[in-house]
Amino acid sequence: MGTTANNIRNIAIVGHSGEGKTTLTEAMLFNGGAIERMGKTDNGTTVSDFDAEEIARKMSVSLSLSYTQWKGVKLNLIDVPGFYDFEGEFDEAMRACGAALVVAGANGTVTVGAEKAINLCLRDKKPLVIFINGMDKENADYHNTVKALQEKFRGKIAPIQIPIMDGNKMTGVANALTGKAYKFTGTGPEEIPVPEEYNRDLETMFFSLQEAAAENDDVLLEKYFEDGALSRDDTIHGIRKGIFAINVIPVMAGSALQNKGVINLMDEIVKYMPEAAERQAMPALDLNKNAVVGISCGDGPLAAQVFKTAVDPFVGKMNYLRVNRGTLKSGMTVKNTVTDSDERIGSLYLVKGKKLEAVSELGAGDLGAVAKLAATGTGDTLCAPEAPVRFDPIPFPKPALFMAAYAAVRGTEDKVFSGLNRLSEEDKSFLLVKDADTGETLAGGLGEVHLDVIRKKLKAKFGADAEFKTPKIAYRETIRKISTAEGKYKKQNGGHGQYGHCKMRFEPTEKDFEFAEEVVGGSVPKQYIPAVEKGIVECLPHGVLAGYPVIRVKTVLFDGSYHDVDSSEAAFKSAAELAFNEGMKNASPVLLEPLSRLRILVPESFVGDVLGDLNKRRGRIIGMEAQDELQLIVAEAPKAEILTYATTLRAMTQGRGKFTESFARYEEAPATVLQNLKK
Repeated sequence: MGTTANNIRNIAIVGHSGEGKTTLTEAMLFNGGAIERMGKTDNGTTVSDFDAEEIARKMSVSLSLSYTQWKGVKLNLIDVPGFYDFEGEFDEAMRACGAALVVAGANGTVTVGAEKAINLCLRDKKPLVIFINGMDKENADYHNTVKALQEKFRGKIAPIQIPIMDGNKMTGVANALTGKAYKFTGTGPEEIPVPEEYNRDLETMFFSLQEAAAENDDVLLEKYFEDGALSRDDTIHGIRKGIFAINVIPVMAGSALQNKGVINLMDEIVKYMPEAAERQAMPALDLNKNAVVGISCGDGPLAAQVFKTAVDPFVGKMNYLRVNRGTLKSGMTVKNTVTDSDERIGSLYLVKGKKLEAVSELGAGDLGAVAKLAATGTGDTLCAPEAPVRFDPIPFPKPALFMAAYAAVRGTEDKVFSGLNRLSEEDKSFLLVKDADTGETLAGGLGEVHLDVIRKKLKAKFGADAEFKTPKIAYRETIRKISTAEGKYKKQNGGHGQYGHCKMRFEPTEKDFEFAEEVVGGSVPKQYIPAVEKGIVECLPHGVLAGYPVIRVKTVLFDGSYHDVDSSEAAFKSAAELAFNEGMKNASPVLLEPLSRLRILVPESFVGDVLGDLNKRRGRIIGMEAQDELQLIVAEAPKAEILTYATTLRAMTQGRGKFTESFARYEEAPATVLQNLKK
């Protein structure tokens, strides 16, 4: 049987960092015969973690694609990093997958990463199954972990297995849906009679599953009310509908490291997770009709979307994509409707970690990669030229931490910034932006680890060393009162001299800068007035307090004098500069600091800590409002006080808090700020 959308499952493997997602991927690949032996994260030998940074850190930093066959079904597995700093990889995986497998530790609680992964899957309407991993560990606690999940996600969690334990060791599973039990052996699970001590719990669990099944099908609900029970086949049908509607989240257990319970998990994925053909129609803009249409997975004109771009200085750019409709073939010319360019498809690949397997085509519902497309990147749509459509872009989290990027070695600036720009193509949650106020190039990421990974990737891939430093703050200077000043520029060096004389008034204003003249009687000839204004304008970038740009100042030329022979534009420009320095000093100059507007979203239990921390940062609370189970705090704080706020907020809220920042305005800085700047 060929690979069709009916026998493909696209599964994103997500959850908290360190819970065993990569090891579970490895076990699934091994069970399906895709690899001969299971690699280990600690040894850097897994299929998913092949990047030098991943091997060094012993954790995933980029999503990885691989596949295996299981019972006539192709399982496309997307191993997704669980660490907070790589949330952008999660968003890419959500666009590619049809369902998710959440890996949770058997520690009796719901970890932050598992909680966030489940919430994001619910947000993106992805059917999911939870695998409680680590049942081989000494203190594994399946029942309390399930209980914690049920309390956190009320009405959705549906355990379908009971681990069979021998002391602290999991030796098998009993399945409530099928009523069968299995013991683990060296060659896989072997069916056994349900141990007597598990019968009662299994019956209770099956009864709960019947209720869940009935709630997801009107016909079954009627049957359940009439008969008081459902058959196993009816229950399985109802549970599958519930999973598809994301009303039911089944829970299973095992040990990825010991490959126990993984085969049972793969069986259930094939049985219950949606086929690629069942994926809801993807909304897209039909460019011929200028209307939003639904793209169903199946036959028709080609419509594919790139969900990940990898940049390699030797291989070139590799685009990972999902074919949403039609067939992508090597040698085709396709339309990129985002960049409005034609692309010729050269080599097509199935992907198994870093291993690429050349194929001639990719069918609807499948995932693969295409090399060396000139004008195509993450989120772009590739389609048949005669049926142009455009899928929505992939939403990425905005950078929360910005550092100033410099070349570590003088003279290598071009190499450094060229490499960083290439890496921003690969990672859409990493940005390079020029700060117009300070002139620095800022590298923006989701946290310190994210930026450190970028810096090390730059070295490994492009041989360039970058330094990330604390960014400069764009302070400003202004005045608080009106002053007058006189500038007289007089120079005699033989021959024609230089003479310019102006009297000026300096006033606070709401505008950035104003210039006016009130000269009467021709004391300053008209032709020299533009030179006076130019002299003032050239002084504005360097204030008299600490050399920062001057704003909110109005300057008025009201008097002066000139010399018939020695006066010139240059002399009046110099006279204006002298007046500026004197006038600013006499007008009670002050330092202004930029204030940021913060929108901080945190669980209720952390509100007190967040408010206390904002107070230490000279922050002001503007307002608060409840949003579901979270609190939105709107506040303002000086930019200088929140440069590393992303790291602090994450630590304070156990990774549950997030924020966005925007410029609010300039406000007078306390005297201590100026004193510290002068040190």
